[in-house]
Amino acid sequence: MDEPILTMEEREAINSGRWFSSLSPSLRHDILRCAFVRRYLDGDLIAARGEPPEQWIACAKGAVRVSSTTLTGKQITLTYVEPGVWFGDVAMFDGDRRTHDAYAHGDTTILCVARADFHKILAQHTELYEALLQLQARRIRLLFGQVEDLNTLPLRARLAKQLSHLVRSYGVPSLSSNDEIRIALQLAQEELAQLLGASRQRVNQELKTMEREGVIRVEPTGLVVCDRDALLRISEGEQ
Repeated sequence: MDEPILTMEEREAINSGRWFSSLSPSLRHDILRCAFVRRYLDGDLIAARGEPPEQWIACAKGAVRVSSTTLTGKQITLTYVEPGVWFGDVAMFDGDRRTHDAYAHGDTTILCVARADFHKILAQHTELYEALLQLQARRIRLLFGQVEDLNTLPLRARLAKQLSHLVRSYGVPSLSSNDEIRIALQLAQEELAQLLGASRQRVNQELKTMEREGVIRVEPTGLVVCDRDALLRISEGEQ
Protein backbone atom coordinates (compact mmCIF):
# COMPACT_ATOMS: atom_id res chain seq x y z
CA MET A 1 0.00 0.00 0.00
CA ASP A 2 1.45 3.36 -1.04
CA GLU A 3 1.06 6.56 0.96
CA PRO A 4 1.84 10.04 -0.40
CA ILE A 5 4.02 11.34 2.44
CA LEU A 6 6.03 10.26 5.44
CA THR A 7 4.69 10.82 8.94
CA MET A 8 6.58 13.26 11.15
CA GLU A 9 8.22 10.36 12.99
CA GLU A 10 9.25 8.66 9.75
CA ARG A 11 10.67 11.86 8.29
CA GLU A 12 12.64 12.44 11.49
CA ALA A 13 14.06 8.91 11.22
CA ILE A 14 15.26 9.64 7.69
CA ASN A 15 16.61 13.13 8.44
CA SER A 16 18.45 12.04 11.57
CA GLY A 17 20.15 9.07 9.93
CA ARG A 18 23.91 9.28 10.43
CA TRP A 19 24.75 9.18 6.72
CA PHE A 20 21.83 11.17 5.32
CA SER A 21 22.20 13.97 7.85
CA SER A 22 25.81 14.49 6.72
CA LEU A 23 24.71 15.46 3.19
CA SER A 24 24.29 19.07 2.08
CA PRO A 25 20.79 20.57 2.45
CA SER A 26 20.38 20.88 -1.32
CA LEU A 27 21.26 17.22 -1.90
CA ARG A 28 18.91 16.05 0.86
CA HIS A 29 16.18 18.21 -0.62
CA ASP A 30 16.58 16.76 -4.12
CA ILE A 31 16.60 13.20 -2.82
CA LEU A 32 13.42 13.71 -0.80
CA ARG A 33 11.76 15.65 -3.61
CA CYS A 34 11.79 12.71 -6.00
CA ALA A 35 11.35 9.94 -3.42
CA PHE A 36 8.11 8.05 -2.87
CA VAL A 37 6.74 6.11 0.10
CA ARG A 38 5.73 2.48 0.38
CA ARG A 39 4.29 0.72 3.42
CA TYR A 40 4.38 -2.99 4.17
CA LEU A 41 2.94 -5.38 6.71
CA ASP A 42 5.05 -7.84 8.67
CA GLY A 43 6.50 -10.51 6.38
CA ASP A 44 5.70 -8.74 3.11
CA LEU A 45 8.32 -9.12 0.38
CA ILE A 46 9.97 -5.80 -0.49
CA ALA A 47 12.54 -6.98 -3.01
CA ALA A 48 13.46 -10.43 -4.29
CA ARG A 49 16.79 -11.96 -5.15
CA GLY A 50 17.37 -11.93 -8.89
CA GLU A 51 15.21 -8.89 -9.55
CA PRO A 52 16.70 -5.98 -11.51
CA PRO A 53 17.57 -2.96 -9.33
CA GLU A 54 14.76 -0.48 -9.82
CA GLN A 55 14.93 1.52 -6.58
CA TRP A 56 17.33 2.97 -4.04
CA ILE A 57 15.73 2.43 -0.64
CA ALA A 58 15.80 3.82 2.89
CA CYS A 59 14.04 2.35 5.90
CA ALA A 60 11.82 4.94 7.59
CA LYS A 61 9.96 2.75 10.11
CA GLY A 62 10.19 -0.80 11.38
CA ALA A 63 12.97 -2.91 9.89
CA VAL A 64 13.93 -4.58 6.64
CA ARG A 65 15.09 -8.18 7.06
CA VAL A 66 17.74 -9.08 4.48
CA SER A 67 17.99 -12.83 3.93
CA SER A 68 19.17 -15.59 1.63
CA THR A 69 17.78 -19.05 0.97
CA THR A 70 19.81 -22.25 1.25
CA LEU A 71 19.66 -25.11 -1.25
CA THR A 72 17.25 -26.89 1.12
CA GLY A 73 14.90 -23.89 1.07
CA LYS A 74 15.71 -22.56 4.55
CA GLN A 75 15.80 -18.79 4.93
CA ILE A 76 18.87 -17.38 6.67
CA THR A 77 18.71 -13.84 8.07
CA LEU A 78 21.85 -11.83 7.36
CA THR A 79 20.98 -8.43 8.82
CA TYR A 80 18.19 -6.03 9.71
CA VAL A 81 18.14 -2.57 8.13
CA GLU A 82 17.07 -0.03 10.71
CA PRO A 83 15.26 3.31 10.27
CA GLY A 84 17.46 5.98 8.75
CA VAL A 85 19.65 3.54 6.81
CA TRP A 86 19.83 3.50 3.00
CA PHE A 87 20.55 0.38 0.96
CA GLY A 88 20.46 -0.96 -2.58
CA ASP A 89 22.91 1.56 -4.00
CA VAL A 90 25.47 -1.08 -5.03
CA ALA A 91 23.03 -2.66 -7.47
CA MET A 92 22.08 0.79 -8.72
CA PHE A 93 25.72 1.39 -9.66
CA ASP A 94 26.64 -1.90 -11.30
CA GLY A 95 23.18 -2.68 -12.70
CA ASP A 96 23.43 -6.31 -11.63
CA ARG A 97 20.47 -8.18 -10.15
CA ARG A 98 19.71 -8.09 -6.45
CA THR A 99 21.66 -10.66 -4.46
CA HIS A 100 19.30 -11.09 -1.49
CA ASP A 101 15.65 -11.03 -0.49
CA ALA A 102 14.29 -8.15 1.60
CA TYR A 103 11.22 -8.55 3.80
CA ALA A 104 9.34 -6.22 6.14
CA HIS A 105 9.93 -7.07 9.80
CA GLY A 106 6.93 -5.66 11.60
CA ASP A 107 4.93 -2.82 10.06
CA THR A 108 7.55 -1.18 7.86
CA THR A 109 7.78 2.02 5.84
CA ILE A 110 10.41 2.56 3.18
CA LEU A 111 11.37 5.58 1.11
CA CYS A 112 12.26 4.81 -2.52
CA VAL A 113 14.14 6.64 -5.26
CA ALA A 114 13.65 5.26 -8.78
CA ARG A 115 16.78 4.26 -10.66
CA ALA A 116 16.39 7.00 -13.27
CA ASP A 117 16.02 9.66 -10.57
CA PHE A 118 19.00 8.21 -8.70
CA HIS A 119 21.24 8.76 -11.72
CA LYS A 120 19.82 12.24 -12.31
CA ILE A 121 20.73 13.19 -8.74
CA LEU A 122 24.23 11.79 -9.25
CA ALA A 123 24.63 13.93 -12.36
CA GLN A 124 23.49 17.06 -10.52
CA HIS A 125 25.33 16.44 -7.24
CA THR A 126 28.86 15.09 -7.55
CA GLU A 127 28.89 15.25 -3.75
CA LEU A 128 26.77 12.09 -3.75
CA TYR A 129 29.59 10.04 -5.33
CA GLU A 130 31.96 10.76 -2.45
CA ALA A 131 29.19 10.32 0.13
CA LEU A 132 28.31 6.89 -1.24
CA LEU A 133 31.98 5.94 -1.37
CA GLN A 134 32.27 6.82 2.32
CA LEU A 135 29.13 4.79 3.01
CA GLN A 136 30.62 1.76 1.26
CA ALA A 137 33.88 2.16 3.20
CA ARG A 138 31.91 2.17 6.45
CA ARG A 139 30.08 -0.99 5.42
CA ILE A 140 33.32 -2.76 4.51
CA ARG A 141 34.88 -1.85 7.86
CA LEU A 142 31.78 -3.19 9.62
CA LEU A 143 31.87 -6.39 7.59
CA PHE A 144 35.55 -6.99 8.34
CA GLY A 145 34.85 -6.38 12.01
CA GLN A 146 32.03 -8.92 12.00
CA VAL A 147 34.21 -11.52 10.29
CA GLU A 148 36.98 -10.91 12.83
CA ASP A 149 34.53 -11.20 15.73
CA LEU A 150 33.16 -14.46 14.33
CA ASN A 151 36.66 -15.95 14.31
CA THR A 152 38.09 -14.47 17.50
CA LEU A 153 35.31 -13.79 20.02
CA PRO A 154 33.33 -16.35 22.02
CA LEU A 155 29.58 -16.47 21.44
CA ARG A 156 28.92 -14.71 24.77
CA ALA A 157 30.86 -11.61 23.65
CA ARG A 158 29.35 -11.64 20.15
CA LEU A 159 25.85 -11.88 21.62
CA ALA A 160 26.55 -8.96 23.95
CA LYS A 161 27.83 -6.86 21.01
CA GLN A 162 24.73 -7.69 18.97
CA LEU A 163 22.42 -6.78 21.86
CA SER A 164 24.32 -3.50 22.36
CA HIS A 165 23.82 -2.70 18.68
CA LEU A 166 20.09 -3.46 18.96
CA VAL A 167 19.87 -1.19 22.01
CA ARG A 168 21.43 1.69 20.05
CA SER A 169 19.12 1.11 17.07
CA TYR A 170 15.87 0.04 18.72
CA GLY A 171 16.23 0.79 22.42
CA VAL A 172 13.30 2.44 24.20
CA PRO A 173 12.86 3.19 27.92
CA SER A 174 11.40 0.32 29.89
CA LEU A 175 8.05 0.97 31.57
CA SER A 176 9.18 -0.85 34.71
CA SER A 177 12.41 1.08 35.35
CA ASN A 178 14.17 4.18 34.05
CA ASP A 179 17.49 2.31 34.23
CA GLU A 180 16.32 -0.44 31.89
CA ILE A 181 16.08 -0.39 28.10
CA ARG A 182 13.71 -2.53 26.09
CA ILE A 183 14.71 -3.62 22.58
CA ALA A 184 11.68 -2.69 20.49
CA LEU A 185 12.69 -4.92 17.57
CA GLN A 186 11.14 -8.30 18.31
CA LEU A 187 13.42 -11.15 17.28
CA ALA A 188 12.84 -14.86 17.77
CA GLN A 189 15.84 -16.66 19.26
CA GLU A 190 16.31 -18.46 15.93
CA GLU A 191 16.57 -15.09 14.16
CA LEU A 192 19.06 -13.82 16.74
CA ALA A 193 21.07 -17.03 16.36
CA GLN A 194 21.25 -16.58 12.59
CA LEU A 195 22.73 -13.10 13.02
CA LEU A 196 25.45 -14.62 15.21
CA GLY A 197 26.18 -17.71 13.12
CA ALA A 198 25.26 -19.97 16.04
CA SER A 199 22.59 -22.48 16.99
CA ARG A 200 19.39 -21.41 18.72
CA GLN A 201 20.21 -23.75 21.62
CA ARG A 202 23.58 -22.12 22.31
CA VAL A 203 22.12 -18.62 22.08
CA ASN A 204 19.34 -19.66 24.45
CA GLN A 205 21.92 -20.88 26.98
CA GLU A 206 23.86 -17.60 26.82
CA LEU A 207 20.67 -15.57 27.21
CA LYS A 208 19.71 -17.57 30.29
CA THR A 209 23.17 -17.02 31.78
CA MET A 210 22.96 -13.26 31.21
CA GLU A 211 19.49 -13.26 32.74
CA ARG A 212 20.71 -15.05 35.86
CA GLU A 213 23.49 -12.46 36.13
CA GLY A 214 20.93 -9.63 35.99
CA VAL A 215 22.28 -8.23 32.72
CA ILE A 216 19.11 -8.81 30.68
CA ARG A 217 15.54 -9.98 31.16
CA VAL A 218 13.70 -12.14 28.65
CA GLU A 219 10.04 -11.17 28.32
CA PRO A 220 7.29 -12.49 26.02
CA THR A 221 7.43 -9.22 24.04
CA GLY A 222 11.21 -9.19 23.70
CA LEU A 223 14.46 -8.49 25.52
CA VAL A 224 15.07 -5.91 28.23
CA VAL A 225 18.62 -4.78 29.02
CA CYS A 226 18.86 -4.27 32.79
CA ASP A 227 22.57 -3.41 33.04
CA ARG A 228 23.99 -1.77 29.93
CA ASP A 229 27.44 -1.29 31.47
CA ALA A 230 27.70 -5.00 32.24
CA LEU A 231 26.61 -5.79 28.68
CA LEU A 232 29.41 -3.56 27.38
CA ARG A 233 31.97 -5.29 29.59
CA ILE A 234 30.88 -8.68 28.29
CA SER A 235 31.11 -7.50 24.69
CA GLU A 236 34.71 -6.43 25.38
CA GLY A 237 35.51 -9.84 26.82
CA GLU A 238 35.96 -8.62 30.39
CA GLN A 239 33.65 -11.23 31.90
